[in-house]
Amino acid sequence: MFDKSTTLEQLNAVNKNTLMEQIGIEYLEVTEGYLRARMPVDNRTRQPMGLLHGGASLALAETVGSFGSALLVDLKKIDVRGAHMSANHIRSVKDGWVFAEARIMHRGRNTHVWNIDILDEEGQLVSSCRLTNFILPK
Repeated sequence: MFDKSTTLEQLNAVNKNTLMEQIGIEYLEVTEGYLRARMPVDNRTRQPMGLLHGGASLALAETVGSFGSALLVDLKKIDVRGAHMSANHIRSVKDGWVFAEARIMHRGRNTHVWNIDILDEEGQLVSSCRLTNFILPK
């Protein structure tokens, strides 16, 4: 469950040896029901035409939404599993950073629904995503 004493350094350490580390995702802000993270737009996250890959955007969105759910439950008793992810890609990005802002929309006993907006460095909307997580007893 969310512990206000947990540091960003501790949260980012969870990404070690994972996809999140490979594509450079870094948590920037975490409060109960809200996460903000960034990801570079570089050779790891671009598609062949030199633009941010939609799949990288989805990986960023699912990462923050799933981690957000994990912070809201007791992981000793509960598993969090992605159920559905959707995205509308609004604009392209060629380089720099993108920022994901995840907000919980529904915190039910069996499901969590997150809205995740991905923004460029100027704060313009790049992708609008929705994630549903199953909340399952172990």
